[in-house]
Amino acid sequence: MNKVVIAGGGAAGMAAAIGAAQAGCQVVVYEKNEKLGKKIYITGKGRCNVTNSCDTEDLFSHMVSNGKFLYSAIYGFSNFDVMGLMGECGCPLKIERGNRVFPVSDKSSDVIAAMERRMKRLGVSVRYNEAVKEVVCQDGRCLGVVLEKGRKMVEAGAVIVATGGLSYPATGSTGDGYRFAEAAGHTVTELFPALVPFTCAEEDVKKLQGLSLKNVEVTVYDGKKVIWKEFGEMLFTHFGVSGPVILSASSFAAKIIKKRPLDLVIDLKPALTPEQLDARILRDFDEAKNKRFKNSLNRLFPAKLVPVMVARSGIDPEKKVNEVTAKERERLVEAAKSFHVTLTGLRGYNEAIITQGGVDVKEINPATMESKKAQGLYFAGEVLDLDGVTGGFNLQIAWSTGMLAGRSAGAHVRDRQIRMINE
Repeated sequence: MNKVVIAGGGAAGMAAAIGAAQAGCQVVVYEKNEKLGKKIYITGKGRCNVTNSCDTEDLFSHMVSNGKFLYSAIYGFSNFDVMGLMGECGCPLKIERGNRVFPVSDKSSDVIAAMERRMKRLGVSVRYNEAVKEVVCQDGRCLGVVLEKGRKMVEAGAVIVATGGLSYPATGSTGDGYRFAEAAGHTVTELFPALVPFTCAEEDVKKLQGLSLKNVEVTVYDGKKVIWKEFGEMLFTHFGVSGPVILSASSFAAKIIKKRPLDLVIDLKPALTPEQLDARILRDFDEAKNKRFKNSLNRLFPAKLVPVMVARSGIDPEKKVNEVTAKERERLVEAAKSFHVTLTGLRGYNEAIITQGGVDVKEINPATMESKKAQGLYFAGEVLDLDGVTGGFNLQIAWSTGMLAGRSAGAHVRDRQIRMINE
């Protein structure tokens, strides 16, 4: 049978459809939503961080889970291949800070439209509002799928599961792929929300809701052990902390924070040594000799942060700045260079960009994305136990594993047909 069935029409599913169709197969995508790429629409705040333009070899250092598993997938369809495909399909791209790649239009819909155009040109059939209920495997071989509507069996030469994870369930990511995998005999590793904000204990942090800080350095400690350190941008919220460097930290903290709180230390002035910061404070104090301490920090910190810094320094807010002692300034410097936040947990899947954990990659052939449990069954994208930090790396996982799964499934179907003819 010259048919490849794909469950899921997100990034991995669309890439898989293109890969399988280019191999000459009849391809049908079953998408439970009314449109393709529903999660892509909301990524990058609606702009879609397509990939990252770093050297291809550097992609692996930005992977959190099972990066080595991705060698065949990424070198078979690299970040530059993704960028080339987008350009060919009429979606010009641009590169921003941190090598992040976005469509020139800043519209995620243009990325989806580009993929749809290529799929249509290749004759891919998309069945909207149709969910796969079951993947049918028998005697170590995948035979097809059963659809939710009418419980109709659709036979296929190969099936690709690209159903996503559990993050943003409103987009259709409800964990179907994990159920399919387990039914086929696969192990699903423990699942966590990842690239997700943290909750915190301190009430003064919650008072900073809406304050965004750029060019800060954050370090997350588990006791004395550093589990994440990065320079960049973060955001205070009504429940804790968020923003790019914080979201990436969550991927390294997810398993640990279920057991115990973690310590976040923010260096508000990473460009200055403690001595340089003290000198800067002295200059500011010299220009505001008669001001009270609580009114003297507006040039050093954002207005919303000033009352918190005053309180954390332990200096009398009513004290004149020319009366502040060197020991007191030392406490202010310490508060600025080591702003402590107790991280108590992670927000849920509704706010998580990705799911950490998934189908155990030990049971998947990394050269093809085919199941080692059932011939003709393939997995791609977030359903697998693969994830990276922010910056376009998770979409690259989806594009690369999807394309490899599609090409491999296409080759599997083609080779099987040749064998049947020869027999």
